[in-house]
Amino acid sequence: MTGEASSMSDIGLQQSQKNLLNALFKTGKPVVIVLFNGRPMTLPWESEHATSILDVWFGGTEAGNAIADVLFGNYNPSGKLTTSFPRSVGQIPIYYNHKNTGRPFKGEKFAKFKSNYLDVENDPLFPFGYGLSYTNFSYGDLSLSKTQINSSETIEAKITVTNTGAYDGEETVQLYIQDLVGTVTRPVKELKGFQKVQLRKGESREVVFKISVNDLKFYNKDLKYVFEPGEFKVYVGTNSRDVKEAKFTLK
Repeated sequence: MTGEASSMSDIGLQQSQKNLLNALFKTGKPVVIVLFNGRPMTLPWESEHATSILDVWFGGTEAGNAIADVLFGNYNPSGKLTTSFPRSVGQIPIYYNHKNTGRPFKGEKFAKFKSNYLDVENDPLFPFGYGLSYTNFSYGDLSLSKTQINSSETIEAKITVTNTGAYDGEETVQLYIQDLVGTVTRPVKELKGFQKVQLRKGESREVVFKISVNDLKFYNKDLKYVFEPGEFKVYVGTNSRDVKEAKFTLK
């Protein structure tokens, strides 16, 4: 049910698999779901009932050994999603770098005549860049070395990441940038960099990103790759949704 010429209107688990899961959940035992899949899936019910979900996609000949190492705690996973997992097919198309709307939703429970749904949240179930491990990471405040630059200067974005859990682990720190106003519409954020850091339990480390005008360029209406002066927002975090932010101006 995955592969070339295998499109489906329902991208959740099939009913036979849900029946099996329901029987397992009724036992009261912890249940870990291991997904072998080639596409994003709708998993709100599974996410609510399962202890954990391990997405292994389609691995190679050593996949079985690698999965066993993760399940038995011999390896601490650190993967991040390269796509968004929707709550419902009604949210599709859904992606982190979408354009803004004329009636943006500001996070209210429900707002009439705004870009929101009656029955589900706007956010995907698992956003782009999402991924957990057997430990936890906390992020300090985001600071910028400057709040105003010209085209020949760079900015350093700094943030302190701490392993607050009980195990050593790796975290992929992600940098996103938003051009607030452009001559063509710009995405709400774009991934511009990432750094994978290994932290022992209790360890903290300052992560630094350097931002130049090359990170601010885009193709304008004449298909020229340019940067434009104005205000920009910087986001740094553990995924595209859970971020700390700061702002600077390009003169």
